[in-house]
Amino acid sequence: MNIIMAKYLVIVESPAKVKTIKKFLGSDYAVAASNGHVRDLPRSQMGIDVEHGYEPKYITIRGKGELLAGLRREVKKAQKIYLATDPDREGEAISWHLMIALKLEGKKVYRITFNEITKTAVKESLKNARQIDMDLVNAQQARRVLDRMVGYRISPLLWGKIKRGLSAGRVQSVALRIICDREEEIDSFIPEEYWTLDASFTLPGEKKPLLAKYYGKKDSRAVISSREELDDILRQIKDAEFVVSEVKKGERVKKSPLPFTTSTLQQEASKVLNFSTQKTMRLAQQLYEGIEIKGNGTVGIITYLRTDSTRVSRDAETMAEEYIRSNYGEEYVVKGSAQAKSDNKKIQDAHEAIRPTDLSLTPAALKDSLSRDQLRLYQLIWKRFAASRMQPARYETTSVKIDAGGHRFTVAASTLLFDGFMCVYTREEDKEEVNVLARGVDQGVKLKLSEFSEKQHFTQPAPHYTEASLVHALEELGIGRPSTYAPTITTILARHYVVKENRNLYVTELGEVVNGMMKDAFPSIVDVNFTANMEALLDSVEEGSMDWKTIVSNFYPDLDEAVVKAEKELEHVQIADELSDEVCDVCGRQMVIKYGPHGRFLACPGFPECRSTKPYYEKIGVACPECGKDVVLKKTRKGRKYYGCIDNPECGFMVWQKPSKEKCPRCGSLLLYKGNRLVCMGENCGYVTQIPENSEKSENS
Repeated sequence: MNIIMAKYLVIVESPAKVKTIKKFLGSDYAVAASNGHVRDLPRSQMGIDVEHGYEPKYITIRGKGELLAGLRREVKKAQKIYLATDPDREGEAISWHLMIALKLEGKKVYRITFNEITKTAVKESLKNARQIDMDLVNAQQARRVLDRMVGYRISPLLWGKIKRGLSAGRVQSVALRIICDREEEIDSFIPEEYWTLDASFTLPGEKKPLLAKYYGKKDSRAVISSREELDDILRQIKDAEFVVSEVKKGERVKKSPLPFTTSTLQQEASKVLNFSTQKTMRLAQQLYEGIEIKGNGTVGIITYLRTDSTRVSRDAETMAEEYIRSNYGEEYVVKGSAQAKSDNKKIQDAHEAIRPTDLSLTPAALKDSLSRDQLRLYQLIWKRFAASRMQPARYETTSVKIDAGGHRFTVAASTLLFDGFMCVYTREEDKEEVNVLARGVDQGVKLKLSEFSEKQHFTQPAPHYTEASLVHALEELGIGRPSTYAPTITTILARHYVVKENRNLYVTELGEVVNGMMKDAFPSIVDVNFTANMEALLDSVEEGSMDWKTIVSNFYPDLDEAVVKAEKELEHVQIADELSDEVCDVCGRQMVIKYGPHGRFLACPGFPECRSTKPYYEKIGVACPECGKDVVLKKTRKGRKYYGCIDNPECGFMVWQKPSKEKCPRCGSLLLYKGNRLVCMGENCGYVTQIPENSEKSENS
């Protein structure tokens, strides 16, 4: 019996890829996995030699010794070694660490990358083997070192100032700041009144009325900001003739969407499927690494999931053209590349967008091979990519202007001429109502008014961040990269700085305290522009135009100075238990206020002899308008702050904004703090006043 020895060794990151890639390459190749990183900075110390050129002190990750020993045995047998870790900075760094940990210097070692785990892509990568790209490695090293410096220098301050177990991070602290800033914006928002006025016209021979919206004067758009303004307009047009002054026809094109990047996939999966960013990435990783498909074995069905590029390879475009032509028709095929040019200079164009590896593997064909959630995510990716390679949708538009007494109403109608990409995929913004204009609406025609419809509205504040909109904000601001969005959000949720309720992200009391301290002591760390500029510098390292240690050496002295200053200022802070006016029901001692994982609570100072605890409610000196008892600061089960009656659940009074001791002079309701103003909580009152200087302003701080 002849034993065939493998001549070549391929090392990948994930064990899930091993079987699939081995099947593609045959008996000449052995395939092994590193299980991610094999070396890292030590947990017990910062691990950066500040005195000697900021050199990182890497050690073998605990538990990886046996794995590395196994890989060394495989290395000895191989004529050539191919490092096939993921095609990004992190993957490049893992390959470099493997070079050192396995002592591969002097051996025939090559770096290969592929954007999809298919036979063609893997075999093609072997033809394009290269050396390790140290610019990519150094960009990853710079990020790791900067993050370690921030975490290991600032986190101990949080432990001393607030409580143990907290952490600061270069990107997570900015993400928290962004959410806190939005909460402040919402809290200080003052609604402004406005009205809409619609006119309904009856047309001869038509059952359905013609609805028109108030536009303004003939030559300018106007906003109706009060009931008085509305009444004045109605008086002016009460007896006027309504005449069609213009009917204009045109055509509008709705562009095909771009294929998914990491950010847009996370956003769309959140909006459409209600997936968290973490869940989306976990499922996408499974689809990328390979799914067991009946008749085909294990196949990777999407391309690499961490990318900020919308580029699509020529082969993929050809595949899409052929599929669309045969399944939808020639009129749906985009001639040539549908690639949009991007102004975003940070995009790594060697990468591709997230797409199916084979369009003929339709969601319907894979229904029995995928779990429910895998199928839903794959369907989203498949439809989006197919749509991105199809013609735009086209509408015929009709715009009608109706004049009366110097005022103008407008009607907009549209008819779908060609559905284009929408035959496959529609987003929320694509689902518009097609409004067909009735016959007989021509220029010069006088219309018969049926009725007016007037409605009062109030402007709304910016919405609370969701995971999807936070990812969008981070990407727009240039903070973080595709691989960092999900871990960043996961961290601030795990640390209980932020909670998620009904998709929305809310800052907890703990998050406010941490953000406040970071803003006071480390303003540059939580500065959006500073962090975005740091990302641009890391990109310069990747491009080979900057030395990574230059960035680190410029950053660390300022951080060190800020930490030393904060340590001196914090030395005088007394972190003693605060006495409350509550008495322990068990032993009669005066209870103290302590800080736990979910905020403050009352505890008996006789611990451990007496273990009595109570919820802590901060009284704000305001009587409940419904029962007269104290209004106190409370928190939802997930940690979001609100103000409610201490007698809950017997009394159901609650508001999200802090109530003032003052009452509304118009209706007698409570006034609520909104920024530097007090606003009546009565729905139909609308009373607003400035907070007087040197009065209750300090009370609201």
